[in-house]
Amino acid sequence: MNLAIRGIDSSQVKWNPEGSFLNDAHKDLKADFVIANPPFNDSDWSGELLRKDVRWKYGVSPAGNANYAWIQHFIFHLAPHGKAGFVLAKGALTTKQTAEYEIRKNMIEDDIVDCIVNLPSKLFLNTQIPASLWLLRKSKTTRKGQILFIDARDMGQLINRRQRILTPEEIRKIADTYHKWQREDESYEDIKGFCKSASIEEVRELDYVLTPGRYVGLPEEEDDFDFEEKFTKLKAEFLEQLKEEERLNKLILENLEKIEMNGEK
Repeated sequence: MNLAIRGIDSSQVKWNPEGSFLNDAHKDLKADFVIANPPFNDSDWSGELLRKDVRWKYGVSPAGNANYAWIQHFIFHLAPHGKAGFVLAKGALTTKQTAEYEIRKNMIEDDIVDCIVNLPSKLFLNTQIPASLWLLRKSKTTRKGQILFIDARDMGQLINRRQRILTPEEIRKIADTYHKWQREDESYEDIKGFCKSASIEEVRELDYVLTPGRYVGLPEEEDDFDFEEKFTKLKAEFLEQLKEEERLNKLILENLEKIEMNGEK
């Protein structure tokens, strides 16, 4: 329906209840372009059943998170010179989970990552998780050994308390920056706080972290928010507080019983 209302051919959309991982409806498809908005941090993707899948060129994604499985699913379906663009949870840019880190490292070393855009908050109605835009190129003919980082987190206008939109001018600015960089246009230039063309060596020195703020010159603490890490930490603290509450409630009840027994005597 989303494609239809935008006048885009949707005849190749194949729906199946098993999902794209368990039942790939386009097994032999090699696309020139892939545009996607996969579910963020999906833990229910049947990853434990797909440990030896042919799509995992750069490594096997953890069964508890499908982010890097989606990335490799898109890459698998790219033609030799295909391009992919998709949004993903920002935590995927920095995750140190062993399997995800290795996949990201292998992708960067294979020079398939073209551009990373840090997006502003509140762009999506169905999630408040910070998001990023990934652009991949299967075979680079320009800008080999480089990745463009764009930080657009301060862009956009709030249309209400819950939603922000990027204006046509802002979208054009991001797109023009990317296209000038990719074409190796002489008019492209790094802009402190907004964009930076970094070499793979620079990314390697920062331990394969892909957060744009690290490269465009913004303070690290402004760009290091990891939703998954923060959520896990807060959840652990909350569970500890529940345990402490249970211990204190038990202690209070024991003391009240002692008071009652002393009162009866």
